[in-house]
Amino acid sequence: MRILVLSDSHGDDSALRRALLSQPKAEVVIHLGDGEVEFQRARASFPEKMFLQVRGNCDWGSDLPVTGTYEVDGVKIFYTHGHAYGVKSGLYNAVCAAREQGAQVLLYGHTHKALMDYDDGLHILNPGALSGWQASYGTVDVTPQGVVTNVVKLP
Repeated sequence: MRILVLSDSHGDDSALRRALLSQPKAEVVIHLGDGEVEFQRARASFPEKMFLQVRGNCDWGSDLPVTGTYEVDGVKIFYTHGHAYGVKSGLYNAVCAAREQGAQVLLYGHTHKALMDYDDGLHILNPGALSGWQASYGTVDVTPQGVVTNVVKLP
């Protein structure tokens, strides 16, 4: 199963739509915050996909949760925007939170800097910012052979 991971779209409906169209096989779309309004608008255009979302520090007045979990084929994914865990200063707190949840995958945003890493059984992915000069998004493929993460430059 392919999961499309987005973050920090900051009102850029066009970039969000391009990312969704570029990954037609993605069954699940996770938005990591700072884009609640445009993400809600995009749902109507893609009814075949499951949409999951958390609140970012720029999602003013949002009732969305700060964290979420999703499990597919025995792989648990912990996702958050990252501001509540101080990810701009390091990943220790976010990694600890993911491990406390028993996750094999940590997804976070907020820094606008894409990152893929693997640390002692934990896949770590920041898809970068969907808006801006070097816009990017991420994918997570959960297969019988394991988990594969990827960062993709927005077409």
